[in-house]
Amino acid sequence: MLRIENLTKKYGDKKAVDQLNLHIAPNEIYGFIGHNGAGKTTTIKACCGILDFDEGNIYIDGINIKDDPILCKSKVAYIPDNPDLYHFMTGIQYLNFIADIFKISQETRKHRIEKYAQMFEIQEDLPSFISTYSHGMKQKLAIISALVHDPKLIIMDEPFVGLDPKASHQLKMLMKEICQQGNSIFFSTHVLEVAEKLCDKVAIIKNGKLVVSGTMEEVKGDTSLEEVFLELEE
Repeated sequence: MLRIENLTKKYGDKKAVDQLNLHIAPNEIYGFIGHNGAGKTTTIKACCGILDFDEGNIYIDGINIKDDPILCKSKVAYIPDNPDLYHFMTGIQYLNFIADIFKISQETRKHRIEKYAQMFEIQEDLPSFISTYSHGMKQKLAIISALVHDPKLIIMDEPFVGLDPKASHQLKMLMKEICQQGNSIFFSTHVLEVAEKLCDKVAIIKNGKLVVSGTMEEVKGDTSLEEVFLELEE
């Protein structure tokens, strides 16, 4: 579903990402781990078509993102760590705006919005302006907007930041459900316990370079993901 081949992104003389290779298959929840500044967000934004890159290729469902960025973006949903939403809109206006972009029918969007708004307990807040939302409410709205077009690939940057425990649990259950339907999720997180329990595969990046990747069992062995990460960071 997502193939990253020899991805390199430079900022001046510094390589933020250096010859990165990853493959996220259908049905997989793939965790992306690294310290602050390791290159996670740069990689994620490149995969979403937000950030250009210097070398390599990125394929979404077999399509090169540089050859057909619009088609690639139609298959992807991106949830940033700090959602930058339109504060002058109400929650429901924003969701309908996103649904319009992806040409989702009125019947389908109504069903999906109601389902996810109820799941994340935000239905009563949708008529209110986004400017009145807390960070957690904005995160919930961003999640719902990402799901409204039923994307094949969901890319998330620290998706659990700002969510209350119940919403975090709902998101984890939803991630599993989405991948059971044949879709894929690629997400970064600093919450290693969550990654260890949730992910099918994981990759650890350090200073822009891939350090280790594989199934959770292959990467952590008989230890914990936290122990592996700390050892690799030394």
